[in-house]
Amino acid sequence: MIQIGTGNQGEAWCREFLPPNVEDGTVEVVAAVDVNEAALTNAVEALPISEAECYTDAETAMAEHGRDADAVALVVPPGARTELVSLAIDHDLEILTEKPIAASMDDAVEIVELVEESDTKLGVTMSHRFRRDVTSLRRRLRSGEDGPVDYLYCRYAVNARSRGSWAGERLYDVEEQPLLVDGAIHHLDLLADMAGGRAETVFCRSWNPEYSDFAGDPNAIVQLGMDNETTIVYEGLNTAATSFNGWWAERIRANCRDASLVLDDGELRRFPYERSAENCLGHTSLEAGEPIALENREKWGNALLVERFAEWCAGGEPMETNARANLRSMAIVFAAIESAETGEAVDVREFLTGHIDPDSPLAALR
Repeated sequence: MIQIGTGNQGEAWCREFLPPNVEDGTVEVVAAVDVNEAALTNAVEALPISEAECYTDAETAMAEHGRDADAVALVVPPGARTELVSLAIDHDLEILTEKPIAASMDDAVEIVELVEESDTKLGVTMSHRFRRDVTSLRRRLRSGEDGPVDYLYCRYAVNARSRGSWAGERLYDVEEQPLLVDGAIHHLDLLADMAGGRAETVFCRSWNPEYSDFAGDPNAIVQLGMDNETTIVYEGLNTAATSFNGWWAERIRANCRDASLVLDDGELRRFPYERSAENCLGHTSLEAGEPIALENREKWGNALLVERFAEWCAGGEPMETNARANLRSMAIVFAAIESAETGEAVDVREFLTGHIDPDSPLAALR
């Protein structure tokens, strides 16, 4: 693998996500690339590569290592992805990319069309769907032990109103929807996955209070209607006075026929249904729920997804978050943005159809 992007999130790839996969022989990193030469220190310090295998130009790295590399990992801003995807295809390299796959719906469709036409594998690291706590809740829901799920709620609420306190400087300068494009993409993806089926409609209200340092809307409420009649409500708030449920500590509540399941700050609890006239009064604390043990495995999140990608490249099953599948998650996000702009609910399937040409290799998604 050639690692493209070694600063910011790329540093986490070098120091956290790739090392477990290097140590167990899943991946060999043959080169690293970053336009900021200083950021390449992260690769040299954390991975078994030398300074001679580090580059500031992706095309040069691919040209020199194309024969001994199978794939590239793209950990770069979304606006740079289309060009790098084209380069990888030209050098017969499979692709693993950070989310979002692109900065716009049209660019996302273009990228997926490129990989489909060239028969190139492309996986997207929707890492929060594959966290330990989220995986445990999803498997509980899919087991059917508590009956079908009809409602899912997620709260992400943090104090990031001041410049630099949420993901550095870049997102404070995004003029449109920094939360929906860079943050809620994870939450809406994992919620839709838990619900099963496909999203039918989305309604979104976003806003930016005058006291925040964000140029674009850092807050949003999103309602999704799924084709299996499950309803989803998402609360994303970056300007709370304090952090209630931040990254890796969100609250997710699933209402099922026989129980409500609550995931909060990494703990999963079950609240069984009891027929009682007094149940509608008062308050039930989180501690009153029955604890549910979380799943166990060695890798989670991006480290697990690197392994899944390597297995796919070796002839295994496609990643769940492959390019075509991820396009549906992107449609939810950009349909939500359209809803926020128009004040109207958006039909997600019609929205996706409107961005795919009838002659496209993706026409089956129309």
